[in-house]
Amino acid sequence: MSVSCIARNELRTPSRNTRLEHAIRTVLLSALLMVPALAAGADETKPPLRLCADPTNLPFSSDDPGKPGLYLEIGQAVAQKLGRTVSTNWYKSYFGKRTVRETLLSKQCDAMIGLPLVDDFMGPAVIFSKPIAHEGYALVGARDRKLAGIDDLKGLRVAVQYQSTPQNLLALRDDIEKVTVLSPAEGMAALEQGKVDIAFIWAPVAGWLNKTTYGDKYQIVSAEGDGLLWATAIGFAKASGALRDEVDGVLPSLQPEISALFAKYGVPNGAPVKFGEANRATTSSAGASEPVTVGQAASAEKPVQTAATAGDAKGDATAGREVFNGTCAHCHGPDAVQAERKIDLRLLKKRYADDMESTFWKTVHDGRPAKGMPAWKDVFSDDELRNVYAYLQSVQDTGGSN
Repeated sequence: MSVSCIARNELRTPSRNTRLEHAIRTVLLSALLMVPALAAGADETKPPLRLCADPTNLPFSSDDPGKPGLYLEIGQAVAQKLGRTVSTNWYKSYFGKRTVRETLLSKQCDAMIGLPLVDDFMGPAVIFSKPIAHEGYALVGARDRKLAGIDDLKGLRVAVQYQSTPQNLLALRDDIEKVTVLSPAEGMAALEQGKVDIAFIWAPVAGWLNKTTYGDKYQIVSAEGDGLLWATAIGFAKASGALRDEVDGVLPSLQPEISALFAKYGVPNGAPVKFGEANRATTSSAGASEPVTVGQAASAEKPVQTAATAGDAKGDATAGREVFNGTCAHCHGPDAVQAERKIDLRLLKKRYADDMESTFWKTVHDGRPAKGMPAWKDVFSDDELRNVYAYLQSVQDTGGSN
């Protein structure tokens, strides 16, 4: 074993212990919550309202009883109106639609709060309540700065999340300097450090950080436009129509309480600023100004590669296939066989040529949240991801068209 491998394992050991301790804590807390105490006015003859939630996803949900999160508190309010108690099934939400399949649709819970109310989300297997709020992207800036539309961004440095709708929207605006960040937290930090003038980032997390970290220093204005803002609701399995109707019956009376909870967690829920239809061009389109990463000179041609992207080590394609089919196949197809070309990973070499490997590492490490692709850097080791890359190399389409 090389010295670098030993050092890396030593550095990773504390995080493994931390994750183990957190997992034990989560399991114990879940067990306690599955034997819920009776809430005021609860009917002992009614079963608890079982909610699926992420234990580490503030401002939405948390296994910390002192900060349960916006979604869990909405669920508690709904349950109280229905005369029920609440029990919680914890599951990490970065698995996206897989989370819904393995919890709500597998009868592990009765409801999931905050699902996007859009026609193509898990339908018709999932049915929805009336809308409870709107979520999306927002402009974050100093309280005395005018933020009434896209023209107010002229001449400014604007932080945009990598592969997000705001990044695409501003891609062809040469009069706006785009500064690419990988997360809302990085965007807020860049704003605080004076590296950008505005952050155009995921609103709920921006609002939570503004409230808990930055003392409500900034104004946060939601942006309305194609791919920027959408309604959210409570999701139920198709067979739970009666429960959905019960919930719909109490939601109108809960709106003042729900609005107060949004304010409590700093999540913006006010009138949005209207933007035009998001430009679907990517940042590589002709005439687009090149975005820069925080701390990177604007003249730099490409981000510096990490050790993981160097490509010196070869992965195990057989092991990679196992990981791929166990985790990635639900979107990209078993053995990467996928009829929908935009998510057909057999076409990576044709699309990206010599940049295939760097694109792979950037995508799997940081995700593409706006497109439903989670970040996997905290789930799999680089060795496991290198195996997946080796497998994808083995299935690339070498035909003539792309």
